[in-house]
Amino acid sequence: MIKYFMEGFALGLAYVAPIGMQNIYVINTAISRGKIKAYQVAFITSFFDITLALASFFGMGALMVKYELLRMIVLLLGSVMVTYIGVGLIRSKPNMENKVDVNKTLYQVIIACFMVTWINPQAIIDGTLLLGGFRASLPESASVIFIIGVAVASLSWFIGLTTVVSIFRKSFNYKVIRWINIVCGSVIIYYGLKLGYSFVKII
Repeated sequence: MIKYFMEGFALGLAYVAPIGMQNIYVINTAISRGKIKAYQVAFITSFFDITLALASFFGMGALMVKYELLRMIVLLLGSVMVTYIGVGLIRSKPNMENKVDVNKTLYQVIIACFMVTWINPQAIIDGTLLLGGFRASLPESASVIFIIGVAVASLSWFIGLTTVVSIFRKSFNYKVIRWINIVCGSVIIYYGLKLGYSFVKII
Protein backbone atom coordinates (compact mmCIF):
# COMPACT_ATOMS: atom_id res chain seq x y z
CA MET A 1 0.00 0.00 0.00
CA ILE A 2 2.98 2.31 0.56
CA LYS A 3 3.64 1.96 -3.17
CA TYR A 4 0.23 3.41 -4.06
CA PHE A 5 0.56 6.20 -1.51
CA MET A 6 3.92 7.21 -2.98
CA GLU A 7 2.54 7.02 -6.52
CA GLY A 8 -0.32 9.29 -5.49
CA PHE A 9 2.08 11.64 -3.72
CA ALA A 10 4.40 11.84 -6.75
CA LEU A 11 1.51 12.40 -9.16
CA GLY A 12 -0.02 14.98 -6.82
CA LEU A 13 3.23 16.95 -6.72
CA ALA A 14 3.69 16.79 -10.48
CA TYR A 15 0.09 17.92 -11.00
CA VAL A 16 0.10 20.86 -8.56
CA ALA A 17 3.69 22.13 -8.75
CA PRO A 18 3.81 23.61 -12.28
CA ILE A 19 3.64 27.39 -12.00
CA GLY A 20 0.11 28.59 -12.79
CA MET A 21 -2.20 31.21 -11.31
CA GLN A 22 -2.66 29.28 -8.06
CA ASN A 23 1.08 29.13 -7.47
CA ILE A 24 1.67 32.71 -8.64
CA TYR A 25 -0.89 33.87 -6.07
CA VAL A 26 0.74 31.83 -3.29
CA ILE A 27 4.22 33.02 -4.27
CA ASN A 28 3.27 36.69 -4.49
CA THR A 29 1.48 36.54 -1.14
CA ALA A 30 4.49 34.91 0.54
CA ILE A 31 6.79 37.56 -0.93
CA SER A 32 4.71 40.65 -0.16
CA ARG A 33 2.64 39.78 2.92
CA GLY A 34 3.21 38.52 6.46
CA LYS A 35 3.46 34.84 7.37
CA ILE A 36 -0.07 34.58 8.78
CA LYS A 37 -1.62 35.90 5.56
CA ALA A 38 0.68 33.74 3.43
CA TYR A 39 -0.23 30.52 5.27
CA GLN A 40 -3.93 31.39 5.16
CA VAL A 41 -3.68 31.56 1.37
CA ALA A 42 -1.67 28.32 1.27
CA PHE A 43 -4.20 26.35 3.35
CA ILE A 44 -7.23 27.71 1.47
CA THR A 45 -5.65 27.04 -1.93
CA SER A 46 -4.75 23.51 -0.84
CA PHE A 47 -8.30 22.90 0.44
CA PHE A 48 -9.90 23.75 -2.89
CA ASP A 49 -7.25 21.85 -4.82
CA ILE A 50 -7.88 18.72 -2.73
CA THR A 51 -11.67 18.95 -3.06
CA LEU A 52 -11.34 19.20 -6.85
CA ALA A 53 -8.98 16.21 -6.84
CA LEU A 54 -11.48 14.18 -4.80
CA ALA A 55 -14.34 15.12 -7.13
CA SER A 56 -12.31 14.19 -10.20
CA PHE A 57 -11.06 10.93 -8.70
CA PHE A 58 -14.26 9.56 -7.15
CA GLY A 59 -16.71 11.19 -9.57
CA MET A 60 -15.45 10.62 -13.08
CA GLY A 61 -13.19 7.83 -11.88
CA ALA A 62 -16.14 5.87 -10.46
CA LEU A 63 -18.02 6.18 -13.76
CA MET A 64 -15.04 4.80 -15.63
CA VAL A 65 -14.84 1.80 -13.34
CA LYS A 66 -18.51 1.08 -14.08
CA TYR A 67 -18.46 1.64 -17.85
CA GLU A 68 -15.70 -0.15 -19.76
CA LEU A 69 -16.05 1.89 -22.97
CA LEU A 70 -15.84 5.17 -21.09
CA ARG A 71 -12.81 3.83 -19.25
CA MET A 72 -11.04 3.02 -22.51
CA ILE A 73 -11.88 6.41 -24.03
CA VAL A 74 -10.66 8.38 -21.03
CA LEU A 75 -7.50 6.30 -20.63
CA LEU A 76 -6.59 6.88 -24.28
CA LEU A 77 -7.59 10.55 -24.27
CA GLY A 78 -5.97 11.03 -20.87
CA SER A 79 -2.72 9.47 -22.04
CA VAL A 80 -2.51 11.80 -25.04
CA MET A 81 -3.57 14.94 -23.16
CA VAL A 82 -1.46 14.33 -20.05
CA THR A 83 1.64 13.64 -22.16
CA TYR A 84 0.90 16.81 -24.13
CA ILE A 85 0.59 18.79 -20.88
CA GLY A 86 3.96 17.44 -19.73
CA VAL A 87 5.69 18.34 -23.01
CA GLY A 88 4.10 21.80 -22.83
CA LEU A 89 5.48 22.34 -19.33
CA ILE A 90 9.00 21.39 -20.37
CA ARG A 91 8.85 23.77 -23.32
CA SER A 92 7.09 26.61 -21.47
CA LYS A 93 8.74 29.84 -20.38
CA PRO A 94 7.55 30.88 -16.90
CA ASN A 95 6.11 34.38 -16.62
CA MET A 96 6.66 35.94 -13.22
CA GLU A 97 5.26 39.25 -14.43
CA ASN A 98 1.66 38.17 -13.72
CA LYS A 99 0.14 40.81 -11.52
CA VAL A 100 -1.94 39.31 -8.72
CA ASP A 101 -3.72 41.40 -6.13
CA VAL A 102 -2.68 40.10 -2.71
CA ASN A 103 -4.30 42.91 -0.71
CA LYS A 104 -7.55 41.06 -0.04
CA THR A 105 -9.66 40.17 2.97
CA LEU A 106 -9.91 36.54 4.06
CA TYR A 107 -13.35 36.29 2.44
CA GLN A 108 -11.97 37.67 -0.82
CA VAL A 109 -9.07 35.22 -0.66
CA ILE A 110 -11.50 32.29 -0.26
CA ILE A 111 -13.56 33.45 -3.24
CA ALA A 112 -10.42 34.03 -5.36
CA CYS A 113 -9.00 30.58 -4.57
CA PHE A 114 -12.36 28.95 -5.29
CA MET A 115 -12.65 30.73 -8.64
CA VAL A 116 -9.11 29.83 -9.73
CA THR A 117 -9.72 26.16 -8.93
CA TRP A 118 -13.39 25.26 -9.31
CA ILE A 119 -14.43 27.83 -11.93
CA ASN A 120 -11.47 26.95 -14.11
CA PRO A 121 -12.48 24.63 -16.99
CA GLN A 122 -8.87 23.70 -17.73
CA ALA A 123 -8.25 22.63 -14.11
CA ILE A 124 -11.43 20.53 -14.12
CA ILE A 125 -10.61 18.87 -17.45
CA ASP A 126 -6.99 18.18 -16.48
CA GLY A 127 -8.02 16.80 -13.08
CA THR A 128 -10.68 14.57 -14.61
CA LEU A 129 -8.38 13.14 -17.27
CA LEU A 130 -5.39 12.64 -14.98
CA LEU A 131 -6.98 11.58 -11.69
CA GLY A 132 -10.09 10.02 -13.18
CA GLY A 133 -7.90 8.04 -15.55
CA PHE A 134 -5.80 6.70 -12.71
CA ARG A 135 -8.89 5.79 -10.68
CA ALA A 136 -9.82 3.48 -13.54
CA SER A 137 -6.36 1.92 -13.71
CA LEU A 138 -5.94 1.21 -9.97
CA PRO A 139 -7.04 -1.83 -7.97
CA GLU A 140 -10.15 -1.00 -5.94
CA SER A 141 -8.32 -1.58 -2.65
CA ALA A 142 -5.62 0.94 -3.57
CA SER A 143 -7.86 3.87 -4.56
CA VAL A 144 -8.21 5.50 -1.13
CA ILE A 145 -4.49 5.16 -0.37
CA PHE A 146 -3.62 6.69 -3.75
CA ILE A 147 -5.87 9.74 -3.37
CA ILE A 148 -4.64 10.29 0.20
CA GLY A 149 -1.16 10.53 -1.32
CA VAL A 150 -2.43 13.11 -3.82
CA ALA A 151 -4.07 15.15 -1.03
CA VAL A 152 -0.95 15.05 1.16
CA ALA A 153 1.11 16.17 -1.84
CA SER A 154 -1.16 19.16 -2.45
CA LEU A 155 -1.02 20.30 1.17
CA SER A 156 2.74 19.69 1.38
CA TRP A 157 3.38 21.61 -1.82
CA PHE A 158 1.47 24.78 -0.97
CA ILE A 159 2.70 24.90 2.63
CA GLY A 160 6.24 24.09 1.53
CA LEU A 161 6.13 26.64 -1.28
CA THR A 162 4.98 29.35 1.12
CA THR A 163 7.72 28.47 3.61
CA VAL A 164 10.51 28.35 1.03
CA VAL A 165 9.49 31.58 -0.69
CA SER A 166 9.14 33.37 2.65
CA ILE A 167 12.67 32.34 3.63
CA PHE A 168 14.38 32.69 0.26
CA ARG A 169 12.45 35.57 -1.27
CA LYS A 170 15.39 36.97 -3.22
CA SER A 171 16.47 33.61 -4.64
CA PHE A 172 13.09 32.58 -6.07
CA ASN A 173 13.56 33.58 -9.70
CA TYR A 174 12.86 32.58 -13.31
CA LYS A 175 15.59 29.90 -13.36
CA VAL A 176 14.21 28.10 -10.29
CA ILE A 177 10.68 28.11 -11.71
CA ARG A 178 11.97 26.87 -15.07
CA TRP A 179 13.56 23.82 -13.41
CA ILE A 180 10.39 23.13 -11.41
CA ASN A 181 8.41 23.01 -14.65
CA ILE A 182 10.98 20.76 -16.37
CA VAL A 183 10.96 18.23 -13.52
CA CYS A 184 7.17 18.29 -13.18
CA GLY A 185 6.71 18.04 -16.94
CA SER A 186 8.93 14.96 -17.05
CA VAL A 187 6.97 13.28 -14.24
CA ILE A 188 3.65 14.08 -15.91
CA ILE A 189 4.89 12.62 -19.22
CA TYR A 190 5.78 9.42 -17.35
CA TYR A 191 2.25 9.19 -15.95
CA GLY A 192 0.77 9.95 -19.35
CA LEU A 193 2.67 7.03 -20.83
CA LYS A 194 1.55 4.89 -17.90
CA LEU A 195 -2.10 5.70 -18.70
CA GLY A 196 -1.41 4.69 -22.30
CA TYR A 197 0.02 1.38 -21.09
CA SER A 198 -3.16 0.78 -19.06
CA PHE A 199 -5.20 1.35 -22.23
CA VAL A 200 -3.05 -1.10 -24.22
CA LYS A 201 -3.50 -3.78 -21.53
CA ILE A 202 -7.31 -3.47 -21.78
CA ILE A 203 -7.37 -3.97 -25.56
